[in-house]
Amino acid sequence: MFEVKRTVPAGMLHTLDYLHLIGVSDLPPLTSPFDPGYDPATLESHIEQSSHLISILKISMACWMVAKESATRAKIAAAKKHRVPTVTGGGPFEVAVAQGELPAYLDLCADIGVTRIECGEGFTEMPLEAGEVVRMARQRGLDVQFELGKKHEGAFTQETVTQLIDQGKRWLDAGALQLVVEARESAKGVGLFNDEGEFNASFADRFASAFGHKILMFEAPNKPSQFTLLNHFGHEVHLCNVRLEELLRVEIYRRGLHSDAFAQDNLRPQVVDRRRALTGT
Repeated sequence: MFEVKRTVPAGMLHTLDYLHLIGVSDLPPLTSPFDPGYDPATLESHIEQSSHLISILKISMACWMVAKESATRAKIAAAKKHRVPTVTGGGPFEVAVAQGELPAYLDLCADIGVTRIECGEGFTEMPLEAGEVVRMARQRGLDVQFELGKKHEGAFTQETVTQLIDQGKRWLDAGALQLVVEARESAKGVGLFNDEGEFNASFADRFASAFGHKILMFEAPNKPSQFTLLNHFGHEVHLCNVRLEELLRVEIYRRGLHSDAFAQDNLRPQVVDRRRALTGT
């Protein structure tokens, strides 16, 4: 048995220092994962592990409404404990509007303690003006983001993209903070992805050019959509609808630490030649 000789005391070496050494840049949180109905303990464990990687946590679908309320409140409290903002999914908003109960829905969201609501008209029609919705949300201390695209009308067309860019600008002018490009749970036959799951890069570029990556989030619900968007845009793209258990995989890909990402020039870590940096040559 060989004896391990340590050059530094145990516990004095750190993962972040090593990442810097191999050329991995510091990045802000650029992924908005979602909770599809995890138990509170599982959710808090994921947040404890990855809070520094989470831009905002989506309490997705309507699961939080039918779960035991104490569990939902415990999840929001866990996110607050780790300073992770939260947002509700757009579906409950659409149902609330369609049923004529938006004020009650906003009151509930504020009482539960979420940071933000997601608005949209993915499967309903919106009779309310963007400014009115944002005003009502702000009165209750809630921020707003808006989802672009229909859930059941297939992949985008050129005309659809133009209309959605105009719609996004209206919501931003009204006070929404971010926009989300729809991809549902499949990234097939919806939004930027055709029925075979092929990605329309030119349409994605139009959205990115119109809004920029700080405002725009792309839904990336599965591995192909996640890797495709990162390959296309590089590490700065903001992804959402990523399952919590897939968050770390997305972030190693973003940093060029995944075998496939390491082959991408826009993702592979760039190591500084220390001798050149010291001599200036």
